[in-house]
Amino acid sequence: MPSAADRRPGSNTVWLSSLSPWPEQFGLETMKELLGELGHPERAFRSIHVVGTNGKTTTTKRIEALLASEGVSSGATISPHVRGWAERISLNGVEADLERALARIRAAAESLQATQFEVITAAAFAEFAAAAVEVAAVEAGLGGRYDATNVIASEVVVLTNVALEHTRWLGSTREEIAREKLAVIVPGAKVVLGEGEWEALAREAGASSVSVAAQEELPPAAVEELLGRAIGAETIEAKTPGRFEWRSERELWDGAHNPAGVAWLVERLPRARWTLLCSILADKDVDSMLEALAPFASTLVATKSSSPRALPAAELAARAEGLFEQIEAVEDPAQALARGRKLTAPDGCLLVTGSLYLLADLASIEEAVG
Repeated sequence: MPSAADRRPGSNTVWLSSLSPWPEQFGLETMKELLGELGHPERAFRSIHVVGTNGKTTTTKRIEALLASEGVSSGATISPHVRGWAERISLNGVEADLERALARIRAAAESLQATQFEVITAAAFAEFAAAAVEVAAVEAGLGGRYDATNVIASEVVVLTNVALEHTRWLGSTREEIAREKLAVIVPGAKVVLGEGEWEALAREAGASSVSVAAQEELPPAAVEELLGRAIGAETIEAKTPGRFEWRSERELWDGAHNPAGVAWLVERLPRARWTLLCSILADKDVDSMLEALAPFASTLVATKSSSPRALPAAELAARAEGLFEQIEAVEDPAQALARGRKLTAPDGCLLVTGSLYLLADLASIEEAVG
């Protein structure tokens, strides 16, 4: 759901929102042609490419923050967004002027009938070039090999982790998926892995060096590889909407949308009496996600995000039978949030999770009501 700013009549953001998010077939031809029409802005800056199943956005934003702390002019492009399209492009941690960025590339994008992700990616690269950014942290969208971001010759590639997701497009095994993600490596690139098991695949893809780091240490490791020196700002964090985001002292939002993401989340949940508000897409491993969340909450409010892929609230509630003491189905996300807050004990906390689409819906609703 677009934010209030995104709904301005006649805005370039309205145009962006109207575009198809999916190409007729995956490939890089349109993206390369579009960048050629724009004078190849992707060649104007150095880059760190972030691929993986979970944690990409947080890693990307921390890389941007660390670069800025080292005196390096930086930019970042992430996906998806939670509060609005403007989140997707930033310069030194500050959201770029999205209307200006889109205006810069709109004519060429329309002539080529570029998809939504191709447009926002091209706009990000053009904005980085116009702002004379030295280094950009670039988060891949889906996979790597045919992702629209795979048009940059990144000096450093970060693979956060690999889990079974998007198997229809990326492969049915973790190894097949890792190979697709690591296809962004250009010969001679340095690679930083969150999981050491992919070292052989990274070298096979052309990596000149491979290092392994814990998930929390991936951003500083990547920056050090790029700069060729140690950095002194390892504790710098970057706030990312919808990623372990405390909206109040008693309300936590996290976009965990697959079993691996849920596992990461529950490991970090503080001890509390949790109430769960959840929407999950039908093509996810719904049962595994619910089973992992159940030990931490006695009450579930099932709802449905605006995504056409989301399970109806009643169906999600039915899938959760036997896992929670109390289950309610509330189809409307705003009403579900109100109900979840009401059901949360005075000494308890509310966890909103299962889908970034749900968080985007709720953020937009809360913005609209002030």
